[in-house]
Amino acid sequence: MRHLIIIFVAVASTLPAANLKLYQKDGDFQVVREYNVEGDVVKFYSVERSEWEEMPAAMIDLKRTEKEAAGKKEVFDKQAQELADEEAAAKELRQEIRRIPTDAGVYQLEGDQLKIFKLADAVTHSDKLKNGLKTLIPVPIMSGKSTLEMNGEHSENVVAGDRPEFYLQLSLEDSFGIVKVTPQKGVRIVEHIELEPVTKTVTETREPVEIFTKQLTENGLYKLWPQEKLPAGEYAVIEYNEGKVDARVWDFRIR
Repeated sequence: MRHLIIIFVAVASTLPAANLKLYQKDGDFQVVREYNVEGDVVKFYSVERSEWEEMPAAMIDLKRTEKEAAGKKEVFDKQAQELADEEAAAKELRQEIRRIPTDAGVYQLEGDQLKIFKLADAVTHSDKLKNGLKTLIPVPIMSGKSTLEMNGEHSENVVAGDRPEFYLQLSLEDSFGIVKVTPQKGVRIVEHIELEPVTKTVTETREPVEIFTKQLTENGLYKLWPQEKLPAGEYAVIEYNEGKVDARVWDFRIR
């Protein structure tokens, strides 16, 4: 983000000065910083010679000069406003980033309040394990089909709105996203896992939510939010290492 700030300052410093062409009726012109019409004389500051000079007003094409000056001012004012808007946006973004902790995790800003999401206790469960034994990930799973799940059919983290915005501070250079979670018999299923017994290839199947992402810092802070409104239901922000059954899950609910 420091690079962006440097660019804004550099661009602002290279905005052209409001030099003008003072047109003469014979087709020639003087490049001037400013000019004043005083009676039958036009006084101007010559950019070329860096001094004040004057010329009879009868020799100056004021109509052409004023028309071009007005157009140039409009362009200059527009550029200045665009830079001002960019600098204001950069300042607002810096303030936003400062409010997010540098510790890995998921956060939300609710007005002036920072909400910190607790990492969920996600576990793998295999139908082949006796008595429904569960193992904390990333313990290797048995061949066949398993699920990554959380206890309870509903998340305690109820979020406002149907397009919630989250801040994710990555713990590793992993993949991440938002997934729809499926309530089922006292648990919520985050993903289905299949381990091929011969090749030991792991396939993880999730129900992803289409999201927008924006990287805010070089050290792994991202902002993410759904592209479309989310219907009421159970969801989670996840950070995962594909094919390793190694996911970190932060659950939430939309009413």
